[in-house]
Amino acid sequence: MANAKSAREMEKAAKEFAEDWKDKGYEKGECQPFWLDLLGKVFGVENASHVIEFEDQVHLDKSTGFIDAYLPATKVLIEQKSIDKDLQKAIKQSDGTFLTPFQQAKKYITELPVSQHPKWVITCNFKEFLVYDMENPRGEPESILLENLPKEYYRLSFLVDTGNENIKREEAISIKAGEIVGKLYDALSKQYLNISDAKSQRSLNVLCVRLVFCFYAEDANVFGKHLMFHDYMKQFDAKHFRNALIELFRVLDTKCENRDPYLDADLAAFPYVNGGLFADEDIEIPQFTDEIRTLILQNASEDFDWSEISPTIFGAVFESTLNPETRRSGGMHYTSIENIHKVIDPLFLNALKAEFEEIAAIKTIKKRDEALEKYTEKLASLCFLDPAAGSGNFLTETYISLRRLENEVLRLRLGNQVTFLADFAVHPIKVKINQFYGIEINDFAVTVAKTALWIAESQMLRETESILNMNIDFLPLTTNATIVEGNALRLDWESVVPKEKLSYIMGNPPFVGHKNVTPNQKSDMITVFDGKQGRLDYVSAWYLLASQYIQETKIECSFVSTNTVVQGVHIETLWKCLLDKYKIKINFAYQTFKWLSESKKKASVFCVIIGFATVEKKEKLLFSGFEKITTCKKVSSISPYLDEISTQLITSRTKPLGNVPTMVYGNIPRDGGFYTFTDDEKDEFLRNEPKAAKFIYRFLGAKEYINNTQRWILFLRDIMPNELRSMPLVRERVELVKTFRLSSKAKEIHKFAETPTLFAQQTQPIGKDFIIVPIVSSSRRKYIPVGYVKGDTLVNNRVFCIPEADLYIFGILTSNVHNSWMRKVAVRLKDDYSYSKDLVYNNFPWPTPTEEQKARIEQTAQGILDARAMYPDCSLADLYDELTMPPELRKAHQQNDRAVMAAYGFPVKGFTESDCVAELMKLYQKLTSATE
Repeated sequence: MANAKSAREMEKAAKEFAEDWKDKGYEKGECQPFWLDLLGKVFGVENASHVIEFEDQVHLDKSTGFIDAYLPATKVLIEQKSIDKDLQKAIKQSDGTFLTPFQQAKKYITELPVSQHPKWVITCNFKEFLVYDMENPRGEPESILLENLPKEYYRLSFLVDTGNENIKREEAISIKAGEIVGKLYDALSKQYLNISDAKSQRSLNVLCVRLVFCFYAEDANVFGKHLMFHDYMKQFDAKHFRNALIELFRVLDTKCENRDPYLDADLAAFPYVNGGLFADEDIEIPQFTDEIRTLILQNASEDFDWSEISPTIFGAVFESTLNPETRRSGGMHYTSIENIHKVIDPLFLNALKAEFEEIAAIKTIKKRDEALEKYTEKLASLCFLDPAAGSGNFLTETYISLRRLENEVLRLRLGNQVTFLADFAVHPIKVKINQFYGIEINDFAVTVAKTALWIAESQMLRETESILNMNIDFLPLTTNATIVEGNALRLDWESVVPKEKLSYIMGNPPFVGHKNVTPNQKSDMITVFDGKQGRLDYVSAWYLLASQYIQETKIECSFVSTNTVVQGVHIETLWKCLLDKYKIKINFAYQTFKWLSESKKKASVFCVIIGFATVEKKEKLLFSGFEKITTCKKVSSISPYLDEISTQLITSRTKPLGNVPTMVYGNIPRDGGFYTFTDDEKDEFLRNEPKAAKFIYRFLGAKEYINNTQRWILFLRDIMPNELRSMPLVRERVELVKTFRLSSKAKEIHKFAETPTLFAQQTQPIGKDFIIVPIVSSSRRKYIPVGYVKGDTLVNNRVFCIPEADLYIFGILTSNVHNSWMRKVAVRLKDDYSYSKDLVYNNFPWPTPTEEQKARIEQTAQGILDARAMYPDCSLADLYDELTMPPELRKAHQQNDRAVMAAYGFPVKGFTESDCVAELMKLYQKLTSATE
């Protein structure tokens, strides 16, 4: 969409734009020229009017609205206001409701087709841009001031970022290559006598790696001639194909001077490869069929060009194609190049690029060449470790990035051509793949990683050849990456690479939650944490080992992790240790975003990226966004919560911090489902056992409560023996529950079989109304839908209860103040909130209101209940959807928020959620200090 501009050019253009538009801005008259100028002058968009639409109509309930601006290609919706408008303040609408500009934009969105729903919403008043990520609608908007645009223009780059077309093409080619390999793999596997045998499986994998290298080598002219492998193998029919291939592999692994002098000319023409890829190891190669011969010669060779695959992507696609486990779980998986750069760019690459730009700006040729020579030496001195290397995609993309920088150096140095070419002949390419180290537990992935790096080396050499207009021999392979096969949690990392040699550690260790670890992985965790791992996720072990390894060094690290690593027990068990014992500093971080697996099933997890070291940087980078990073903020500190405001680590507490009622888990029936009924099942049961009616209670979990669905349960605590004997169907269910409990693998459940009519755990007092708090709730809601439940309803342990809580407690819990605290310290289930009594409720710093303030909170709390009651046919899911929340309920919540903020002494205007959390943290620290 945009023409490439250097950082200096964009900074200059942004400065001119900010100066031109200073103190200007009328909503209707100047909206269009403002945005056309921004897109055209700052971001270099040609014909900007073709990429942005203005004043599109949307038909609302009782009126017609107009979307001020919309960019279809990048899905950005803009709500523009005049320069005198406060973007955070609600404005009266034609229907009498008050909406902020963002709420007004969301109202428009409900009337748009789903395909046009924006990824970002910008509200703007000419002097400030508020950017809302619609993948994270509960997140606070990022503010960008016009006056700061010269230094922060990059934070608006998502306006024009449609993705790199070259990368998209490489991705498509690599996926197609993976599909070809998959077909070849399946056909070859049928030829093995026993493919389930470990040796046969490894042989098949090695065979496929060798064939892929041959396909690539003949298309990239690594062998010296296009289709050289194809033309040689075409001579042989299926019967003789196996022997011909074995002979070719032997030749590729033999130095030219050591070959049989009587070798056929077409075989002797193949170069010596080296690197161990074709080493004469004991592998099985089966007989070939006509089908396999056609797959190799036609599908893989004649009909497909392997020279433009991305080794970064293809390595992972290749590994997952040939890995039985990933094949069973859904096929190809790879980490996108874009996601890899989220790790390596802030870790080291951005700084290297900036350094190159500074050198390139030097006017004196001799001085510039000297600086470029030192810069190249620096690139060649850097060493990288990925201790969960997989197919080597992080290492491969890093190698490619360094070599591209080296190639840029070559372009510049060609200005002094005679001197440079003489120097290059003595000191050729300096960035080598032997600067890269990895640890990987899967032997096949190790082979793939090494092969991907060789392919990357070949491709980058071709780029160098085109710059210098000269041929450079790629074969024989002279360097090799050190990818060690082994368990990174059992190996001494210094045995792989001494820490005084290493520069950076990076990667994405396994995404395995503590509940899903295998017995072997659990054993790993026990070893790493000396038995004190608690409920930590598997990735925590990499954080600890990296922190131990980098002591007394300047090594910098960056890992991708599921976002649970900065939540809940990880804060007090992992991060307290890393900060206190190992003096770890977080130097950059990406807040929660979707880490998409580029597979056909598009599986995704919610991740964070954390860059850390023992050396603290003055200026730290905090990134926010969801699928694409939209903003980057320079901050002075980053906490383990991945924010700049949390100075205190919140740890579990068994009792509430304030003088408030105790929160308890809901009941645990442990009934195997034999006491629970749907509506239809309940009706059928009571038709056959009518006397059981008085023992049937409505039964709620978070799902039933939020969605207003019905479930029922037999509650037999007070049943008399004679009553039970008179109801055979009830007795039958009691017997089933008893059997279920006795059959449990958990020995502690067996004791509950002695009292099968009772719940395994009953915490809720029967007959008394109580507050209910769903444990899991969508992050798309501003408020967790807390509510009251009648005492004749039973709840399960997917909700919390506060028995006998009054309206004041309800008002505080349902306020945005409490929800802001919850969003900061609660655990996430994927990206949903997972409420915790020990972390959220028991640690919540309660206010000390006056009687008048308390009465006001009770009044506004009742207002919320009244507003809900106006919509008896709507579920809480309907009422608390940000797009469908009724105006009466929204207004009631806003009034309650103001009443609660007043009790804390918080200002209403200009007080952000971050401000709120910061003040609550201060109060928490004060309250906890007083109780210690």
